[in-house]
Amino acid sequence: MNIVEAAKKTGVTPTILRHYERVGFIPPVQRNSDGSRVFNSKDIEWIRFVQCMKSVGLSIESLIEYSTLCKEGQDTILARKELLTEEHEKLQCRCNEMTDTLVQLSNRIESYDQENTECYP
Repeated sequence: MNIVEAAKKTGVTPTILRHYERVGFIPPVQRNSDGSRVFNSKDIEWIRFVQCMKSVGLSIESLIEYSTLCKEGQDTILARKELLTEEHEKLQCRCNEMTDTLVQLSNRIESYDQENTECYP
């Protein structure tokens, strides 16, 4: 599929797709005889992975490092796993913090339901 079709399929603009490839978020996309990008299903999977990871705050550096490691082949499996494990742990901590915040907000809202109008920290 061409870049416009890939953009529609992933929900990002062609400009962003070009950017993802240029900075190394995704591996280089195949080109046809006239030099236009030809995206395949694996490219779409990469783009969706990048979108997902960016949406939860994975660093740009980690995304580029992961993509680079993948391009280097099978010898980098352990390094890839370690990188993803570190990011998983960071995300788990953030989820725990968000859960704690939700509990505090719920408690505050509940206090208003009990007609407690006093403000407290």
